[in-house]
Amino acid sequence: MTRQPSHMSLAAIGLIVASAACFTAIDAIVKYLGQRYSVPLLVWARWGVPAILVVALLGPKLCVGLLRTPNLKLHVVRGAVLMVSSLCFFAALKVLPLADATGLNYSTPILVMLMAGWFLRERITWPRWLFVLVGFVGMLLIVRPGSAMLQAASLFALGAAALNATFQILTRKLAREDLMALIFYPSLVGAVLMSLAVPFFHDEFSYLTSLDALLFITIGIIGLLGHFLYIQAFQRATASTIAPFTYMQLVWATLAGWLAFGAFPDGWVLAGMIVIAASAVMLTWYERRHARLNHTEPKALAWLQSPMVMSVPGAGLTELKLDATPAGLAAEVFQLGIGESTVISNGKGPPKTVIRTD
Repeated sequence: MTRQPSHMSLAAIGLIVASAACFTAIDAIVKYLGQRYSVPLLVWARWGVPAILVVALLGPKLCVGLLRTPNLKLHVVRGAVLMVSSLCFFAALKVLPLADATGLNYSTPILVMLMAGWFLRERITWPRWLFVLVGFVGMLLIVRPGSAMLQAASLFALGAAALNATFQILTRKLAREDLMALIFYPSLVGAVLMSLAVPFFHDEFSYLTSLDALLFITIGIIGLLGHFLYIQAFQRATASTIAPFTYMQLVWATLAGWLAFGAFPDGWVLAGMIVIAASAVMLTWYERRHARLNHTEPKALAWLQSPMVMSVPGAGLTELKLDATPAGLAAEVFQLGIGESTVISNGKGPPKTVIRTD
């Protein structure tokens, strides 16, 4: 028996909260190591270690199956976009407090919605436009144009969000691709491209301690674990159930920034984070409720508003009984000869024509 995702799964919520904690742990380690090491080395660890682990664990079993895809160019572009997004976000983490950088990065859903309307021709409803507007206000509360927060690091964080949104749009275009290909290619592309840059920073290995080396490896391991937990969560529950809990990363980032670096966000930043998260949660709740109402509408209405043609087998006079009539509509019996037709009308929508065609 196949287990269907439930509307409210505590296991799925636990998994998504745990994955958010993993991603926050990566950011905290990157911020700590960023005081001594360059951003390209950190990005190389972020994507190189997962690529090595995937090849080691799944390579012997899947072999070339890991690389088989009809959309190689799009996968490479998608991986490169995610790598540049990581470069921008890690550069922002070197300067900005952890919670501030994370809050700005959560403008990604706003940008995804706008880009989906422009590039994927998805319809943007008025609640979604309201979410975009409120989310933009939340972003302004964090950045505060004219304040010290609006600096190059803030622009790097916003650039990372824009690139991450582009990555998600490309993911939608590859929605029919194999899941392992979607997971593996970003790590592979990031590892290959960053390996080309590593020789330019070889002098930094001269002061690499055993603890720092362990932390570099930990970045990749936690990253792979976080993505695994994230996927598992979406396999156990609906996306609308899980989406609001992804914002737990804002909570984890605030706590990690405070406990590890002694930086607690000020009132403006907290207000911006709350506005962004609250607007997303409200949009999720609205769309989930709207979808449930549409799903429970009586199917008789659709039946009444669509034309219907029936081929009646047999010769001579034929009796046709609508014994599968939707609830609330009376069953009828008709007798038709070859080529004869009749009209069914129940008072709603256009009449339905039943034609004897054989």
